[in-house]
Amino acid sequence: MTQMPRASLADRAAALLEERIRAGEWQVGERLPGETTLAPELGVGRSTVREAIRQLAGKGLVQSRQGSGVYVTALETQDELTEVLARADVIAVIEARIAIECEAASLAAARRSPEALAVIHQALNHRHPEIDELEAYVDADMEFHRAVVLAADNPVLLEMFDAFVPRLRGSMIEMLRMTVDFDTELDHERHQRVTERIAESDPEGAARVSRDHLEVLRREVWQ
Repeated sequence: MTQMPRASLADRAAALLEERIRAGEWQVGERLPGETTLAPELGVGRSTVREAIRQLAGKGLVQSRQGSGVYVTALETQDELTEVLARADVIAVIEARIAIECEAASLAAARRSPEALAVIHQALNHRHPEIDELEAYVDADMEFHRAVVLAADNPVLLEMFDAFVPRLRGSMIEMLRMTVDFDTELDHERHQRVTERIAESDPEGAARVSRDHLEVLRREVWQ
């Protein structure tokens, strides 16, 4: 019979303990049971329990206190907390986009010139859904949204958008990295609908479909 390596046992034990911590079996500040209790519960030896505890300590979930025991210090790992903060940051950016771009889409539908509409169509064609490189996809998307803001013929909105783009670009790349099964075809269709409403000189419709598109992004971030 092949014996499972100790490292694998420790990984498994650490994963089981982490599940129990996350499930609320022990609260922050509460002491874990001792090795003699945990070892039979986990089906491993005491040395494996010690290695599992070291793994959890490295993640910031527990802390060993000399002569006192092991205490829970967090219910989520540092990596998970960082991801939560990153998602919250992206949400803030999307909310700012809603404020700027919905109004810009409405104004673009009311004010766009034939030349400005041609620029929007050109930018729409550039952001083809088959773009594989993430950065290139986001850059093409930013080109489209800038064309819409430009068509709004409002220099203040354009200045705000241009100042916002560096932060916007990084957040959108991060959002797409965190989003599971992002549908580029469907995303492209939403941009087509924005273009159609602007071409039809429909301010209310342009603002509505622009908001719908951005609200979908906001929901996808929190999936």
